[in-house]
Parts: sequence; C-alpha cells; structure tokens
Amino acid sequence: MMKADHIPPKDCLLCPRLVEYRRDNQAENPDWFNGAVAPFGDPDPWLLVVGLAPGVRGANRTGRPFTGDYAGDLLYATLGKVGLSNDKYGNHVDDGLELKGVQITNVVRCVPPQNKPTTEEVHTCRPFLIKQLEALPKVKALILLGQIAHQSTLKALGLKQSAYRFGHGAVHKLDNGLHLVDSYHCSRYNTNTGRLTEAMFEDVFKIALSLR
Repeated sequence: MMKADHIPPKDCLLCPRLVEYRRDNQAENPDWFNGAVAPFGDPDPWLLVVGLAPGVRGANRTGRPFTGDYAGDLLYATLGKVGLSNDKYGNHVDDGLELKGVQITNVVRCVPPQNKPTTEEVHTCRPFLIKQLEALPKVKALILLGQIAHQSTLKALGLKQSAYRFGHGAVHKLDNGLHLVDSYHCSRYNTNTGRLTEAMFEDVFKIALSLR
C-alpha cells in the first residue's frame, strides 16, 4: 500500500514554472482540480503504467490520471478490452471505474505547459516515483508510455540508459525479475500519425499479461 508521503501535496511548490502554470489555470478554471495528480488504481498491483504528465484538460481538470482526454479514452478502453478493469470508464472521476491489478501514475505529477515538462522538472518529481516503486512490492511489470517515462523510470531504478534501449514493444527483464515494457505514448498525435494503432497498444498490454 502506498503511504501518503509517496504522493505530492495537491499544491506542490517544487517546480516554479509548473506552479505558475497551475495558478494560471486556477484563475481561468477555478472549478478544475488544478493540482498534483495522485496515482490511481489497484492499491496493491502487479502492473504499473507510467505516463508522462497530466494533460491540462485531462487529469489537471478531473484529478485522475488519464481521465478526460483522448489519451485516457484509449488507455482505459484498452484496459477494459484485456480484462484489467471493470470497463466502466466514463471520462470523469465518478464513473465507477475500477482497475484490476493495475495502478497508473506519471513521472511528473503537475500539468506542464504544452504537455512538455523540462528535464529539471522530471528530475525534481522523480523521488515520488522512486517512493511509489518502493511501496509496491508485488509489481512484476511496468508499462512505460514514451521515452521520457522510460528514461525517468530507469533512473528511478538506478539503471543505465545505455543498457535498456527504448523501443515500442521492447521488453527488458531486470536482475530482480521485474519486467519493463515500452510503448509509444497513447497521445492523439501518435495515433493520428499512425505511429501507434489501437492494435499495437493492445499488444503491449498482452505482453505485460504474459509476464504476470
């Protein structure tokens, strides 16, 4: 089970640029969540999905990872297809969605401008990912959505980048038995350009299921 100190406070002040952007969003949309977004899902999972950061009209608005934007539509539909949720995703936090053996998090917990956190912001937020990994001893596999999630997770685990090259569908088995599974991020851009198809994304989760 995750402890409270593994989750940044909603009004986290560690990254000045993100704080400023969050406050701008608060002024414009005071009814939105507008804060550091906590992980969501099974409290004792075997699978951890690691994304990049909250979307401004997605998790920053709703307060739940990948909820309220296209990336979440694809992610949660896929989880439902492969039996890792109760398939009740309704694009809002009161939809009754429950994940089965899966938890979802981001390497940066606050929304960045243009969906692009800086290297420093990724580094500053990494201790929360480190603590989360330490608090989930039953995790057997991680799905890493995109190269930044891949790189930051390797650093969180104390691993060398050069030994684990990112590639969609790549599987990296670590000495401790943990498996890292890479995927292109489920963003609208990647699907619109054909870099990632629904079938390709579903296959990544089938790979993870085979490692359970």
